[in-house]
Amino acid sequence: MGRYILRRLVQGVITVWFIATATFFAMHNVPGDPLQSDKAVSAEIRANLEARYGLDKPLMEQYFIYLANMAQGDFGISFTQQNREVNDIIAEHFRISAALGILAIAFAALGGILWGALTALYRNRLPDIVIMLLVILGISVPGFVFAGLGQLGVVNLNAALGFTLFPVGGWGTVSHMIVPALVLGLGTMAFLTRLMRSSMLEIANADFLRTARAKGLPANRIFRKHQLRNAILPVVTVLGPSIAAITTGGFVVELVFAIPGLGRYFVQAVQQSDYTVIMGTTVFYGAFLVFMVIVVDIIYGFVDPRVRLE
Repeated sequence: MGRYILRRLVQGVITVWFIATATFFAMHNVPGDPLQSDKAVSAEIRANLEARYGLDKPLMEQYFIYLANMAQGDFGISFTQQNREVNDIIAEHFRISAALGILAIAFAALGGILWGALTALYRNRLPDIVIMLLVILGISVPGFVFAGLGQLGVVNLNAALGFTLFPVGGWGTVSHMIVPALVLGLGTMAFLTRLMRSSMLEIANADFLRTARAKGLPANRIFRKHQLRNAILPVVTVLGPSIAAITTGGFVVELVFAIPGLGRYFVQAVQQSDYTVIMGTTVFYGAFLVFMVIVVDIIYGFVDPRVRLE
């Protein structure tokens, strides 16, 4: 187990390096000058920034300066937000995105497992047909459509009740989180539902289930202890990347519901060509995703005793 974890960590570091390298060269191939914009800095500040990040040096020297700073956990200073370091932006706003993402993945995981098991139990009957129709909609409809419909639904619900049950936007209380989290988790819930259904049907006629039935075990126990536990393994496999994707990928939802999360600042950085924020958040997102994949790989070995990590 120790060698496996070490090997996965080394692979993760290499992956993060590749993400950082690709991001650096991609950003330096974008036309324009991040220091020449509607928020252009003074000549003195520009000279200081160029000296610190080597912007006046050849590209490869800038690259090695960038890697050295990143290795020390220094993603630099924002080019457009005065006196704000990228590390501070990540630390302050990722907590909001993470809180929203955790609630969204909880909705998605619970709903996906529940609806997937239900469709498998009622295969080709009305509950299965209705749920799978909703799953197709959840996978095919873009997130910004659900975000707009969710906000419209909140407005109509509050108007019908005569008081504000759920805020239309903003952040600060649990009620601010519920609707955005539901909207953010819908796509993942639909995917997990389809995956859970397929997994349940795949093992429905497995030998160990027939043996359990032959022994006379109660159907409820067979479902909970044998079928559900084995069918949930593929869901566990994709849950780590799903957590990372939801936690770091709620760009549209955060914009529509005016949530001050990290995704919203990433979109603003792209619009303003804020290179340091773009590169810092991209590397952070990539490292977080790699970390979650490694964690899930390790957990999978404990969940399924048939897996031999070594």
